[in-house]
Amino acid sequence: MTRKQVLILLVLVVVVGGAGWWLYRQRGSDWAAREGRAGARVLENFPVNDVATIRIRHDTNEVTLAKKDDLWRVRERGDYPANFSDISALLLKLRDLKVVQQEQVGASQLPRLQLAEGQGTNAPTLVEFRDASGQLIRLLRLGKLHARPRRPGGPDEFGDSGGWPDGRYVTTGNDTNIVLLVADPLSNVEPKPANWLNKDFFRVEKARSLAVTYAEATNSWKLTRESESATWQLADAKDGETLDTTKLSVLANPLAFPGFLDVSPGNTPEELSRPGAATIEIETFDHFRYTVRVGQKPDSDYLLTVAVSADLPRERTPGQDEKPEDKERLDKEFADRRKALEEKLEREKAFEPWTFQVAGWVVEPLLKKRGDLLAEKKETPATN
Repeated sequence: MTRKQVLILLVLVVVVGGAGWWLYRQRGSDWAAREGRAGARVLENFPVNDVATIRIRHDTNEVTLAKKDDLWRVRERGDYPANFSDISALLLKLRDLKVVQQEQVGASQLPRLQLAEGQGTNAPTLVEFRDASGQLIRLLRLGKLHARPRRPGGPDEFGDSGGWPDGRYVTTGNDTNIVLLVADPLSNVEPKPANWLNKDFFRVEKARSLAVTYAEATNSWKLTRESESATWQLADAKDGETLDTTKLSVLANPLAFPGFLDVSPGNTPEELSRPGAATIEIETFDHFRYTVRVGQKPDSDYLLTVAVSADLPRERTPGQDEKPEDKERLDKEFADRRKALEEKLEREKAFEPWTFQVAGWVVEPLLKKRGDLLAEKKETPATN
């Protein structure tokens, strides 16, 4: 081999080696870009205690959760109380949320990941966190769900396998092209005000009387009973009116466990004053009185308001054969029970300013017409 050939060979070795080293560095950089933040927190140093407002938006839908009078409230529902447990759980989850994979993508790929700026199905769900002064603390964009593969063979580079969601693509702050994959679909982070409401509601206990009043007086009725275990009796029963006991089972514990779907954001809707609307009045053995106005919406749900009052006895009436040694215990039980009822009254009166949307099963068992409760009259067979 000549000297010239040796030099050419050395040059080729240097060129090939240099190209290999360059490719190695490029792949190493790409790997670092993908895995460099794996295990790091998505929202580094997230000051959860400073968050006073959370705004969630997608397309034209949004919900704003804000602290007011030391309570979290839903602004789109007239500042109705929000579910603190859900908000607290979200903040703590996001504080500890970690990166599974990092990917730097071009603008043309963002629509596929539902992280494109703007509105529509390809836009992200925006989650803003602000402090008490309104200053933006963090901004999180939630994009497409990552899905676990249904069959052998992994998903493509963006997880488009159509399986069960096990993660989500997100971006933060100004890093719109740095896409992070997290191992949580964050499915409950939706701009739906009803989902964030505190769903605690009033509860009727130990009903003593139950009355339903309609605009048409002949449809109205009232039931009473002497004890919790006694059978309902029709008050002011007319001649020939007898209750059908088989129809009374659904009235045994009226509104014992009601629930609501949503809160009306405005004033009392006209549904509560339309023909067919009803007023339900319930008195209890604990001296509570509930007045519930009900009107049906165009769909299958109902709207209602509730007013609560109570005339609680201040002193206990001793029993006829009460022993002196029992007085202290019974007095304490009476005081404890009265305190619990006072707290219940205060808690339930807080529902009075609002109009609630409820499912049919909550009120339909009570919205019977008077004739619906009566036994059918048996005709006496004619005699010759």
